[in-house]
Amino acid sequence: MPTISNSTPLMSLSAIALDTETTGLDVRSARIVQVGAVRIAFGALKPTEIFDELVAPGEPIPPQSTAIHNIRDEDVRDSRTFADVKKDFENFTSNAVIIGHSVGYDLAILMREYGRLKSKWVRPRSLDTMVLAQIANPTLPNYSIEAVSTWLGIETQGRHTAIGDATTAARIFLALVPLLRTKGVRTLAEAERSSRSLGDILHRHENAGWLEPSIDPAIPAGVTANKVAQIDSFPFRHRVRDVMSAPPLIAEAGLSTVELARLLTDNEVSSIYLRSAKTTQDMGIVTERDLMRVLTSPNPLDLCAEDIMSAPIHSVPVDAYIYQAISLMRQLGIRHLGVTDDDGELVGALSSGDLLKLRAGDAILLGDELASAQGIAALAATWARIPVLARKLFDEHVFSHDIASIISEELCMVTKRAAEIAEARMVEDGDGSPPVPYSLLVLGSGGRGETLLSPDQDNAIIYQSGEADGVEDQWFARFGKHVSDILNEIGIPYCSGGVMASNKKWRHSATDWKTVIDGWIAASEATDLVYVDIFYDFRCVHGDMPLAQEIRHYAQACARNSPAFLMSLARLTMQAQPPLNWLGRISTKGGFLEVKRNTLLNLTGGARTLALKHGVQRRATRDRLLEVQNRSDIPKETLDNIIEAHKLLLGEALQQQLIDIEHGIPPSYRIELKRLPKRRKDQLRWALKQVDSLKPLMGVQT
Repeated sequence: MPTISNSTPLMSLSAIALDTETTGLDVRSARIVQVGAVRIAFGALKPTEIFDELVAPGEPIPPQSTAIHNIRDEDVRDSRTFADVKKDFENFTSNAVIIGHSVGYDLAILMREYGRLKSKWVRPRSLDTMVLAQIANPTLPNYSIEAVSTWLGIETQGRHTAIGDATTAARIFLALVPLLRTKGVRTLAEAERSSRSLGDILHRHENAGWLEPSIDPAIPAGVTANKVAQIDSFPFRHRVRDVMSAPPLIAEAGLSTVELARLLTDNEVSSIYLRSAKTTQDMGIVTERDLMRVLTSPNPLDLCAEDIMSAPIHSVPVDAYIYQAISLMRQLGIRHLGVTDDDGELVGALSSGDLLKLRAGDAILLGDELASAQGIAALAATWARIPVLARKLFDEHVFSHDIASIISEELCMVTKRAAEIAEARMVEDGDGSPPVPYSLLVLGSGGRGETLLSPDQDNAIIYQSGEADGVEDQWFARFGKHVSDILNEIGIPYCSGGVMASNKKWRHSATDWKTVIDGWIAASEATDLVYVDIFYDFRCVHGDMPLAQEIRHYAQACARNSPAFLMSLARLTMQAQPPLNWLGRISTKGGFLEVKRNTLLNLTGGARTLALKHGVQRRATRDRLLEVQNRSDIPKETLDNIIEAHKLLLGEALQQQLIDIEHGIPPSYRIELKRLPKRRKDQLRWALKQVDSLKPLMGVQT
């Protein structure tokens, strides 16, 4: 069973729904006569995975209790005692969150049974469906299992049997998950925190001797936070460009096997790429192993490269992280990858031999799991591991901008997987395959590679041809809605500003996108410039890459050739002041500094404007500013300070988000200033001051 972290989504929780029947209602003296439990995994009830056991209580069952659960002394005369049942029960429930209706009673009963045996009681993490129902709907007249089942339309079966009530509690929980999501309760820790907020209910439970169903993350529990074991951080710190062989060995496809062998030997490489055109789609690859295999065939010298090459080649972007390349090799079961630039041109080669010295451990399986996740719950469970990985990398002092870039890579992978699932749904619904080639884009911080742990959806679609509201557009409207719904379910909420492909403003043909861009450039209105801020950082994550590149080059050329547009963009970017008062002290609201608005957005927007002005193609803020250094006479120290300020602000925001997630608080960009020591407050104040240093670089008066 998968381990559980605070960030695990409720929809993919590994849990056990539990109920007990007892000799009475007083937890101090009642004994167990029946235990029922059923497993929940990846958002579904597992009706065949049950634990259902009558238990000999060691004392007579009172008639008033028998009247409720219909269990008599003779029914349990030959049953095992709890001491005999305990080991099997522990094996069934280990490493799972316990769920039940009024589960605090069952937990208290179990604790007493363990106490009588003088056995160690490991208190599990747990959720009470009665409490969760009140969070989801605070207006119900009562929250009995019957009332909640009726409200949710759940048919109860086997009432007052342990397995019957456990099964009903499981169904209630699964029905509550989407309702809780609309209340902003998505994860285990958020559900625990929300449960603790209902103090009146918990107080009544405590007075009755029940155990509080949710545990503060600071208290050790039977289920601990998920840990990533001993990551070698090198694959997460470095990119493919750092280890690839460049340039790749490329030859024409008509070579003989002898000529291929001579080329490989003379160049001391293990692979050769063969082409009839320049793009990777038209290329093949021959490796040393291919030549070794061909030697066993009849007349190997009569064969040529086209007879033995593999095509098309598999490739990885030059700026991908090394862990992604390792993951892709594992997925495909291959030993060689081509390396491509943003335009899809082959610029390097990567072999498993290049990666032998790297040991990323199980952490690189993250990419495998995202790419192959079957079903929404499995995808959500894998996405929930991102905060765990981020914590480990942060603790190992990986730079904040690298962690943000890794999170962005996984966000793009999740979006790609959502698109693949959405395409399958369209076929299942009778809508068929995409009517024309298209590109699905991730915009904003995800496209820049600067996503932290509170992303929402920013995406768009470019389709090759078709009229607005035409047949093609209607297909992509339905497809875009599927993508957005899937992402929302797994924990990436809908964009509050509607920047999603399901919205017609963010879904156009290539021709219409050019018209939209022309309008942005000509109008230079504030609303249009906000759209530019989101759009210009886009990255194609699924579909037709050349189509996306066509629009990217068009948008950048239009911007660079319009000084008036660039000046309007600069003024909008820098019109807000960083949160510093007239004494130069940090301004807060309720003790919190909002570090995204007027700070990070200013830095990223300023870097984007400078990149457009100087024809820089890179997307990440740091990369843009480094490239601007090479193309302008801006003082190096000034840009270095801005880069350092951006890294520091990202780091503080990330650290706060990690703390919030552990305590069940939805992560945001609000930094609690009082938790920072003076040294870090001084660094933060310095970073905020660097925002204004962007203004003169863009010609904006201070």
